Amino acid sequence: MIRVTRAAATAAALLALAAVSPGPAYAAQPAPGEPPTTSPGSRYGGLALPEGWTVTGAGAGRQLVWTSPEPVPMGDARVEFHADDRLIGRPVPQPDGRAFRLALGATRLDEGTRLSVTAGGRRLDAAAPSSAARALPPTPAALPETPLPANAVDPGTPGRYRTVSGSYDLDSVRLPGYPEPIEMRAVVVGPAGAPGKRPVALFLHGRHATCYVPGTDEMNGAWPCAEGTQPLPSHEGYLRAQRLLASQGYVTFSISANGVNGQDHRVEDAGAQARSSLVRLHLARWADWSAHRATAPAAVRATSPADLSRVLLVGHSRGGEGVNRAAVDSLTPPPADQDGYRGPVRWTIRGTVPIGPTIFGRNPAPDVPSMTVLPGCDGDVFDLQGQNLVDGTRGVSRGTALHSAVYVVGANHNYFNSEWTPGQAKAAAFDDFSSDDGTDPVCSPGTATRLTAAQQQAAGATYIAAAARLFVGGDDRVRPLLDGTGRRAPSAGPARVLTHAVGGHRTPAFLPDSGVAVSGSGRLCAQVDADATRSCLSPETAGRSPHFASWESSTEPGRDAVALEWTAPGSPATVRAARPVSLAGSNALALRLIVPPGSTGTTLDVAVTDSSGRRAALGRTRVDGLPGTERTASYWAREVRVPLSVAARAGLDLKRITALELTPGGGTGRAWLMDAWGWRPGTPAVRPAALARVDIGRLTVKEGDSGVRTYRVPVRVSGHGSGQVRLFVPHPDTGDVTSRLVTVRPGRHDIDLPVEVRGNTRHGYELRHDAYVKAVRGTVIGSHRGGVTALDDDAMPTVTLTPVSDDVTEGARLSWRVSLSAAADIDVFGGVSFLPVAGGAELSTADVDPAWLEEQLGHVPDPAVSLSEAGKGGLGLGVTVPAGQTATEIGVPTVRDDAAEPTESLRAVLTTYDGSWEPVPGPEFTGTVREVP
Repeated sequence: MIRVTRAAATAAALLALAAVSPGPAYAAQPAPGEPPTTSPGSRYGGLALPEGWTVTGAGAGRQLVWTSPEPVPMGDARVEFHADDRLIGRPVPQPDGRAFRLALGATRLDEGTRLSVTAGGRRLDAAAPSSAARALPPTPAALPETPLPANAVDPGTPGRYRTVSGSYDLDSVRLPGYPEPIEMRAVVVGPAGAPGKRPVALFLHGRHATCYVPGTDEMNGAWPCAEGTQPLPSHEGYLRAQRLLASQGYVTFSISANGVNGQDHRVEDAGAQARSSLVRLHLARWADWSAHRATAPAAVRATSPADLSRVLLVGHSRGGEGVNRAAVDSLTPPPADQDGYRGPVRWTIRGTVPIGPTIFGRNPAPDVPSMTVLPGCDGDVFDLQGQNLVDGTRGVSRGTALHSAVYVVGANHNYFNSEWTPGQAKAAAFDDFSSDDGTDPVCSPGTATRLTAAQQQAAGATYIAAAARLFVGGDDRVRPLLDGTGRRAPSAGPARVLTHAVGGHRTPAFLPDSGVAVSGSGRLCAQVDADATRSCLSPETAGRSPHFASWESSTEPGRDAVALEWTAPGSPATVRAARPVSLAGSNALALRLIVPPGSTGTTLDVAVTDSSGRRAALGRTRVDGLPGTERTASYWAREVRVPLSVAARAGLDLKRITALELTPGGGTGRAWLMDAWGWRPGTPAVRPAALARVDIGRLTVKEGDSGVRTYRVPVRVSGHGSGQVRLFVPHPDTGDVTSRLVTVRPGRHDIDLPVEVRGNTRHGYELRHDAYVKAVRGTVIGSHRGGVTALDDDAMPTVTLTPVSDDVTEGARLSWRVSLSAAADIDVFGGVSFLPVAGGAELSTADVDPAWLEEQLGHVPDPAVSLSEAGKGGLGLGVTVPAGQTATEIGVPTVRDDAAEPTESLRAVLTTYDGSWEPVPGPEFTGTVREVP
């Protein structure tokens, strides 16, 4: 039984408040009515707050605020607050682009707690340690690898067709959860006069600024765009790739999603479902136009006809997660109340190309081939979490769909889109990768490994064309560019592009999990675990691994690898399977191995043993590390293969292999085994399995006036067959997450999460409880997160203010009583803002207690100023009526001086919040301070 707590309710309510209320224009000064509990650099209880951090409010109304010295560009990675190594929440960005606010609820900030703010795993609130302090092994630029052999076929070579281009702009559409309509706009590039119906490629951009002011650097994330601003044309940023594909016979169109970007902070999934709906709405229109060509826009009629049975989806950043969800939704429809498209599926998605994608839901489409591009210098989705679109498919379905990871050394996030690239974009643009000292040896512009924008875009277009040729065209000759074989495409120019893959003609052999036994110089390690002794990569390690990117929980059972560490050659690590595995029919054993970035010459001798104890040495592998620094996610697996012919000649039973042995050849070193597979060439036909689909929704109810009602987290299981998921549930009191495996079947209630809601007649916050889920076997996940929210249906008590001592002599305390008409279940908070007086002399900062002023402002102004001018935007005074009480007293302590002064006064206004968390200006009041007789 889940019992909802006040802490969870507080967090939800204040996040809602922060989402709709104006944000501060300055770090030290909260918005009117928000009591400034601390100031930058001060202490909060026993905790010394770092620069840029403040805590506002009191009790259940506390908010943790971080303010950047400079605006934080709108991007795809979500901003997160951490206390030590624990995620405490995702703050709401404020309109000024600098401040981020998170309701603390019952979260403790004890002495010694290390606060940090990250986006995509990268610190935003502090400079990274110097290279000297956290240097990786040898300078990456000094370790060039021999170029890979050229592939027999170069997909980046332009085709024979003349291309035509145009655009269409249809009526906007409404999507669930989005108050403003979403545009239906696209730029079309296709072949002219190509025979027959042509395959289709749809492009979807990511989350970027939505509006801009022409001729200036001004951009914002509003929607719709205000007068004087124009929609930023992010959808026009893939023209190079579109023209290449069009010349090869593809009809391409790139759709605009500014309306989603400007509103996706309102929804739980960060816009994944809306982007899927938008993709499928466009595909539905193209299906209509294919059937009735005369009704199509001119830009569509100008190209060759489209074949909707052969569709490739290309998505950048959050667009990558969007096209992945569209692939899922095209095979297993989402719940109608969550979806913006409810018509039939009249298209077939043959593959997806996520580029620098987010995957917040950790819910890849297992039966749709994919090629995920990982930019080695990504400064936005810094943790390269899109790797999960490959790793997360293992064991979920049949495993015949090829899922490729393409690591592009020296590529940043933005330059794959020309409208996000300086010198090419219509609006202001920037390089998303940045180093605090400007001298990152791998990713700073001008280094040997960093790509120029033109080089990056050439590589991107070439590999998009490779995916199209393999997934849609069925040309197996380009597979070696994507599957870890180790070939290069000459059209990609100097770009160093490395690949590995799962699926295709691979047979699972050794996939580290709790069922394998590891001995010798290796250990089974957890990819995501708060315990450093269990985790694969210590938190103190310089740099990151895309394979070990964290998710919702600081500990995630079911994600394991094998960590090897040795201090002398010949120290083998043995991985023993729980039951014999078959390598029969495979040509080679393919291993995905990680070694430290910048390292060279790591050698491992590979051997296997069968169930009768016969052992065969398959050969020696050499693995070099990627170029990397502490600012990159370069602990990435290289694919190596050793032939199985030796084992066959030695008489091993390849149908019953029981152990894998890895023996290092060097003196000291480290490596990590992600997995090992039986491999043979070719690309099998993909037939999607009948999977069960799980969607977690959110139920919103009123608490009522009395009694206890039990509700259940809405979980819908659709599709076919049975499967297994892992369910995660945060503890209602501590926030600790527990998980369990659950077998689900359509039409049954295998996931049962009851929630008790207690009714009353006292004002309080809404109550909220969350749960989330991920696929393990035989399932696919749509909406991964949901829960129950109980709305408070009691009116906020009426707030009144009466003077206690509002006419005093110097040295006395001005005071007023703030009263409620009834007690509330929560702290009722607000604030007092000081206003210029209507006439006469105004009380100044020299007339009040300096210790009190230091507490309120963080400093004492010198020279003195009037109270209404103190601080940035004026002095604010916090007001909190604690839960269960009906009154509190506020005051301003004055000081006595010897100067002859006229009678002085102050003027102020009390601000509280209504039931919708809108600020409510209260009564104005005054106070008078006279000379001591």
